[in-house]
Amino acid sequence: MALPIMAKATAVWLIDNTMLDFKQIAEFCGLHELEVNGIADGEVAVGVKGFDPIANKQLTAEEIKRCEENPKAKLQLMHNPAADGETVRKGPRYTPLSKRQDRPAAIAWLVKFHPELTDGQISKLVGTTKPTITAIRERTHWNISNIQPIDPVALGMAKQGELDAAVAKAAAKKAKEGGVMSDEERMKLVSTEQSLQMEENRPMPSNISGLENFALGESEKPGEKVLDADSLFNLPNTDKSND
Repeated sequence: MALPIMAKATAVWLIDNTMLDFKQIAEFCGLHELEVNGIADGEVAVGVKGFDPIANKQLTAEEIKRCEENPKAKLQLMHNPAADGETVRKGPRYTPLSKRQDRPAAIAWLVKFHPELTDGQISKLVGTTKPTITAIRERTHWNISNIQPIDPVALGMAKQGELDAAVAKAAAKKAKEGGVMSDEERMKLVSTEQSLQMEENRPMPSNISGLENFALGESEKPGEKVLDADSLFNLPNTDKSND
């Protein structure tokens, strides 16, 4: 599917100037729905100026209106020769000068929360070099004490879909190699969409199992007397001054 030129800037414009929902904008611009949500919240694409797709012959006002009236409709991109090959990228990702100082923070986040990713995958996601990744992974980077891990998607350095794909690939590779994953590792290896859809109810730790009954004022064993605050503090009067 052909994408508009300056897709992220186009998404910024559509969020600010239309009533389209996030899914419609995400599908049209080739972004993840959560990434579009992040743009609307001001957490992604900070400082990116909106790119008018109508003035640049990528959409018509009628097409936008049609999709605003029907949330299930998909925006149709007008053919723009300049957009041909926009999705094809050869070589390492280009990182704008304004984002390069954030690169160590993005690497630190990936190393901390997704240690299963290879140096090559991290390099492809944020456009860095393997020596830099190694220095941060081994905490030998010259500025390691000042580096705070920040999600590369929130920094606008990678798309959520690309990160999910890299994590899924790492999960498949580990499963193929027969590696045993802990519960914590398994949670890290699921995509964002899967993690949001998971049930919130988790098994109760064994060391506090059964305490939920006391919170309801019930006894753990049938027939056992339950102590409450009133029975503890309403003690017999031991004052003998009236005798």
